[in-house]
Amino acid sequence: MQFLVRHLQKLPRRTRAVLQTCLYGLAAGAATVVFQLLMNWLYRAGLVRLSHSGLPTFLLGSLGLIVSSSLLVGWLLNAFCPEAAGSGIPQLKLAFWKDFGAVPLRVAWVKFIAGIVSIGGGCSMGREGPSVQLSGALASNLAGLAGEPKQNRRAGAAAGAAAGLAAAFNTPLAATTFVLEEIIGDLNSHFLGGVLLASVLGALVVHGVIGKQPSFTLVGADTPSWMGYALTPLVALLAALVGVAFQRASLGLRSRVKRSRRVPAWLAPTAGGLITWALGVTVFWFTGRLGVFSLGYDDLSDALAGNVGWHLAAALLLTKFIATFTCYGFGGCGGIFSPALFFGGMTGVMVARLLGLELPLASSDVLTLAVVGMSACLGAVVGAPVTGILIVFEMTQEFSLVPALMLGALVSQTVSHRLNRENFYEALLTQDGHLIEHVRPPRDLHSWQQLPVSAIANFKPVIVQDLSRAKLQELLKTNPYQRFPVVQNDKLVGVLTRKEAETAAQADRAPQLETASTCVRDETIRDLQGRLIESTSQFVVLLDEVGGRVLGVVTLHDLLRAEVAKASTSEDA
Repeated sequence: MQFLVRHLQKLPRRTRAVLQTCLYGLAAGAATVVFQLLMNWLYRAGLVRLSHSGLPTFLLGSLGLIVSSSLLVGWLLNAFCPEAAGSGIPQLKLAFWKDFGAVPLRVAWVKFIAGIVSIGGGCSMGREGPSVQLSGALASNLAGLAGEPKQNRRAGAAAGAAAGLAAAFNTPLAATTFVLEEIIGDLNSHFLGGVLLASVLGALVVHGVIGKQPSFTLVGADTPSWMGYALTPLVALLAALVGVAFQRASLGLRSRVKRSRRVPAWLAPTAGGLITWALGVTVFWFTGRLGVFSLGYDDLSDALAGNVGWHLAAALLLTKFIATFTCYGFGGCGGIFSPALFFGGMTGVMVARLLGLELPLASSDVLTLAVVGMSACLGAVVGAPVTGILIVFEMTQEFSLVPALMLGALVSQTVSHRLNRENFYEALLTQDGHLIEHVRPPRDLHSWQQLPVSAIANFKPVIVQDLSRAKLQELLKTNPYQRFPVVQNDKLVGVLTRKEAETAAQADRAPQLETASTCVRDETIRDLQGRLIESTSQFVVLLDEVGGRVLGVVTLHDLLRAEVAKASTSEDA
């Protein structure tokens, strides 16, 4: 490996970048294909096989499968990598901006296993989030193996994410626009070339292993009639409202679960699994359908083929909606793309079938309204209208649907912007305390200096409360830092330097503390720069209010690291 790295580093910069991007795209595409094949195998070998074994066997077997898989997922996430929970796309976006694209390797393997077990075991979630996060994490670590320093791994993370999404849905154009729209936030980004190349390679891996067929085959697709176009805004409106409701329900439940400590974190995904099982077996009992479980693509394909009436579409929409937001809200592992497509598709079918009882709708109109619902619901949730149009177009490969998709996207984005301040991913980051304007650095110096100190502070400082010799020795042994805030009776009393702690521990005396430079979290980075210059220790303690409790610390290293990130962002723009 070292031999390859040495020779790679000798190549011209542009040549090396292209070769590395090819490596990211192929590796991410391969990982996503294996992920997809194993997930589908588990679903077919488990729930599908049980569904053919008689009702009592299905009830008991499916319960055992979904409970055991949920418990395994909960243990994996909480024992090894909590940041692998949920979709994973917001976490990758955070790593892209805050950590220069550096993602720990554990994210990749935990997401890989937990995603297969969760979705393949029957939990109602999507495959795209895990595909994007594990692929971005894998490419980020490959960049490290190729000799890229930590502060230069954004290109790898972005390329891996694009290849993963392209391989998950066989949609390279949509994968490119999604990464640029959502993760990078700039369609004209310097990363465009690498993202596009990686997307193509990810799609080629899928073509070579699985085949080039679209995700959904549409029978009877044709240009809709004037009646179909007239109903497109209505379906887009309703599908967008479903997407808005899903976002609020999912994040609302997630917030309540995080605040509540009644259920251990490792056990929480099982609650979502049990609710999914109860809803899934009820629908199966009455209809013989498995759409509530896992991706639900079999039933969505049937709906697009015209084999689902409005009663069944409404039942699948309601039960799938509840199952998905509970799985996500209780901390399961999976994405929201596939469920959003399912909600939108069933909304379109339900509305078209109902109105078709009174209006002369052709089969092409019904199909168009279903596809418009898919695009509109997805667009409302992720806030990426171009991606919403392209992903449905590429998944169906029907150009005749594009005008209706564009009209639906206009309605969807209007509804989304009116009712939601942020899209799903940004709202999740905000819920976790990461304001998006702080995660993505501004492009000019004035805006940068006006950001609050909290945008760059370390909120997990090592705080010293006991100055005894034994505690000082333990502190020095377990922490490499040079300075520590000292708190007594919940008040900051000073700063302990490493050198003074060593001297005091050797002499068995009380250490002498330095006067602490402090700031509150609402002060600006411009104010902080002045404090750091004036501070002899180049160390400032962040308080919740003047004279209040310690929230974090900011060092000169933190400031320089954040400014390097801003400079890198400006160059990439």
